[in-house]
Order: sequence, then C-alpha cells, then structure tokens
Amino acid sequence: QPQLVESGGGLVQPGGSLRLSCAASGFVLDYYSVSWFRQAPGKEREGVSCISSSDYSITYYEESVEGRFTISRDIRKNTVYLQMNALKPEDTAVYYCAARRFVPSQVESEYDFWGQGTQVTVPS
Repeated sequence: QPQLVESGGGLVQPGGSLRLSCAASGFVLDYYSVSWFRQAPGKEREGVSCISSSDYSITYYEESVEGRFTISRDIRKNTVYLQMNALKPEDTAVYYCAARRFVPSQVESEYDFWGQGTQVTVPS
C-alpha cells in the first residue's frame, strides 16, 4: 500500500531548527514532485515548499520561509526533507507532505498521496 509518513516535528524555541522527514513506501518517490503544506490553528492549509521530480530539480519556497527552510530529497532513502531554521512562533502548524506525479501543484486535490501530518510548535 503506497503511503507517506512524516516525522521530525516537535517543540522548539524561537530561533531553533527542526528537520522534517517525508518517507515514502510502496512507490518510488523520485518520480514524484513533493510539497510540504502546513495548517495553523484556525487557518487554511497553505503550501510552504515543493521540490519537483528529479528530472527537473526545481524547488519553490513560500515567501515567509524563503531563506530559512530548505527542501531536499534522498533518493536512496526514498525520502524528502524539510530543514527548518530560524523558526518563529508563526511557523507553528501541522506540517503535511504530499506527492504528485511530475510537476508540483498548488491544488491540493491534484496530489496522489498525503502523509498524516506532524506537529511543529514554536512558542512565543
């Protein structure tokens, strides 16, 4: 059964770092674009970052995380990472990864697989 599993969330002080992992099983993640979304309490889910399939090697960052977050993939581990540095209280949210064949999309319904989410909390 194809699935995505996120891990690496937790409680971190402002200015700290976390690395989220999105591990795939049952399919080859390298053929898929992967996006990280997040949903803060009382807010709609928003796209944070994405990486295209390895054929294109394109990355994108939402403006508020540009320069602080880095998305990458490890083909051997079938995993995509989101390195988050200089974390702020406004980064507090449940973070989800999602995979879609070929190019990334901002349309959530176009994704083939979703993880269950991992909580990131940065207290103010």
